[in-house]
Amino acid sequence: MSGLLVLAATPIGDPRDATPRLAEELASADVVAAEDTRRMRRLCADLGVRPAGRVVSFHEHNEAGRAADLVAELVAGARVLVVTDAGMPSVSDPGYRLVAAAVEAGVRVTAVPGPSAVLTALAVSGLPVDRFCFEGFLPRKEGERARALAGLADERRTMVFFEAPHRLARMLATAAEVLGPDRPAAVCRELTKTYEEVRRGGLAALAEWAEEHARGEITVVVAGRRGAAGTVEDAVPEVLARVAAGERLKDVCADVAGRAGLAKRALYDAAVAARAG
Repeated sequence: MSGLLVLAATPIGDPRDATPRLAEELASADVVAAEDTRRMRRLCADLGVRPAGRVVSFHEHNEAGRAADLVAELVAGARVLVVTDAGMPSVSDPGYRLVAAAVEAGVRVTAVPGPSAVLTALAVSGLPVDRFCFEGFLPRKEGERARALAGLADERRTMVFFEAPHRLARMLATAAEVLGPDRPAAVCRELTKTYEEVRRGGLAALAEWAEEHARGEITVVVAGRRGAAGTVEDAVPEVLARVAAGERLKDVCADVAGRAGLAKRALYDAAVAARAG
């Protein structure tokens, strides 16, 4: 009879958020696959538990290779627990490849629910939470990041991103340029920790703030598109009319895109094409 793969959420900051089931799984699993074994052992110390099973490292650099070994143990009947540094495994963390391989092998997969930076940030952001999407980390390169955001310009759901503190200011600045400087957003840092802070405002204002205050673990929540203009094409006539009246094309595109929640670059390109045609 095959074993059981258990994905367990770990605290995103305060160890007191750990569930009793997490402590039980850490103490009883045959194998604990941890993103960082040192952090896992510190968590165990905080919870007053000692893993009875074998502890192995399981991170983004060895996940593909180690998954096969773990599946073999699962097929042989082992109970394998997967924990990452914070939150739920496989959500922007190692775990997806192992889950897919376990499912393919006919192994049962379950989870120990718990803390989530995504849901916590959504809850405290002050932005609509009835519909949302999780986008994880945006590309690091400026051009790729701008293109990714342009692809989300017409997204109506609230969007959640992860970002490294040293890239936060540039990410927010690019988002302000693409999505509009006044698009509502919230930067949530150090959630559940001593220096927890939630900063709310327009993307441009938050980008300026982040130049000096980006520290710790960061989750960014951005409002979905709202406004009268449904598409870039709908907004082009207003842009052309204002340009014909003497305003600069670039300035008009920035203003209209910001108010309508459209991609500024896409609106600019559409206006240029319309003028040429």
